[in-house]
Amino acid sequence: MSLLMQNDERMRSVIKTGRLMMPYYAYRGQEAIPAAICALLRDSDTISTIYRGVHDMLAKGCPVDQLWAELAGRVTGTCKGKGGPMHITHPASGMMVTTGIVGSSMPIATGLAWANKLRGNGDVTVAFFGDGANNIGAFHESLNLASIWKLPVIFVCSNNLYGEHTKYEHTTAVDEIAQRGAAYRMPGVRVNGNDPVEMYNVAQEAIDRARAGEGPSLIEAMTFRFHGHVFGDADSYMDPGEKEARAADDPWPNYIKFLIDNGHATQAELDEIDAGHGATIDNAIEFALDSAWPDTAEIYRDVYAEEVVE
Repeated sequence: MSLLMQNDERMRSVIKTGRLMMPYYAYRGQEAIPAAICALLRDSDTISTIYRGVHDMLAKGCPVDQLWAELAGRVTGTCKGKGGPMHITHPASGMMVTTGIVGSSMPIATGLAWANKLRGNGDVTVAFFGDGANNIGAFHESLNLASIWKLPVIFVCSNNLYGEHTKYEHTTAVDEIAQRGAAYRMPGVRVNGNDPVEMYNVAQEAIDRARAGEGPSLIEAMTFRFHGHVFGDADSYMDPGEKEARAADDPWPNYIKFLIDNGHATQAELDEIDAGHGATIDNAIEFALDSAWPDTAEIYRDVYAEEVVE
């Protein structure tokens, strides 16, 4: 959570300086969800995520320096600068696909889970998506097929109460997205996505179920994003004072308090963890901005089965 929180803070800071020029979808406030889930995953497990998914990528183990280089469009990035902020992949860490198409993380994850079942390797796949995607046809198609075939996939909806600029209640007929799991004969659980312990326990049950061959689960993690839909969004569509009120449930300081109050860590130990992640991010920024831009030859590389030389 420390790494994810600091990374978002630094990402927005560097964009403000003009050293990075790109669209950015801040995830600040949602760190507990992938941190808890990915702590339970094997290296060989896979995830599929969305454009607001940098925290999912980092939690799964995507190298910080290569991630920053990709966001900066440099040749040392995970996709050699071709993916940008919305299409990052790093198969070595199990971070298979980032997609800018709303809802498309789910059918991709369903396919990955089908491959795992065919191989019989015991691996699971997690599909991360937002609440707006639960009204997309791909959501229903994916849950239906995953249930029919008892696939080892966990569908994780980060419900931050807004689909782009529209409130949840204006677009969705059910009170809880988790209720939709019942229609496809899979467990549907709503959880406090700001509580990493609660998130961990619910995720463990779903992951254990998937590994045991018992099929998919739907997790609705309730949370809130502390910044606009996209960086620079003025949040004029939110009720006055809504963000300020939600800040009281910020998962980061609340978890720090929990760790200290329950004797799991001291403030000094937590400060040391923060400093270590801060240094990692500093080095990643330097690595990214010092890296070369892709050569024009990269336009033709990794596109066709046989390399095209111009």
